[in-house]
Amino acid sequence: MALKSISLPLENSPKHLVVALHGWGANCYDLVPIAAQLELSDTQFIFPEAPYPHPQVPEGKAWYDLETFDYQGLAQSRTLLYDWLLALEENTGISLKRTYLVGFSQGGAMSLDVGLDLPLQGICSLSGYLQRQPEKLDYQDCPILIIHGQQDPIVPIQQARNAQTLLTGLGAKVAYRELNMSHEISLEAIDLLREFIVSNSQTLSGLE
Repeated sequence: MALKSISLPLENSPKHLVVALHGWGANCYDLVPIAAQLELSDTQFIFPEAPYPHPQVPEGKAWYDLETFDYQGLAQSRTLLYDWLLALEENTGISLKRTYLVGFSQGGAMSLDVGLDLPLQGICSLSGYLQRQPEKLDYQDCPILIIHGQQDPIVPIQQARNAQTLLTGLGAKVAYRELNMSHEISLEAIDLLREFIVSNSQTLSGLE
């Protein structure tokens, strides 16, 4: 089983990479509009697609089955995504240290789950949650952005707060923002994500 993905080409050689993970019931095309909204001219965007069909949505995909108590398929998706991310440097010429892993909802959960085990430039969970309770972090210097809607009826805001508390307690650099929104990616969230990426990219460039 391999992950399907789409990549948006750039006229110039990219300096950074954003990998965006869609949510439950969406597909690899769902988050494509954020590339234009973020206006990052030196950044390549890649949108992988979850490997499993959604049980109700004809064209929808799932990273794992939310309707089973044990998240059936999660272990397989975790391994697939981890291996796929490791292969990105050879395929794109961009190292993981210049790669941001961004996800919405179930994709946000996957970004935290898999991203915490990789030397990424940054991780962002939009309306996501923690699927596991890590006991330590191998890459404490990797900045994490958590954005969540205060009126989210799908993923309760407390899950985001719990993630912030746990990750901060493990020494992670967590930027946390609650917004006046539902289960969505608002324009304010896009602005915060852009600020996060630009700021951390400039910091890396200054260290080189």
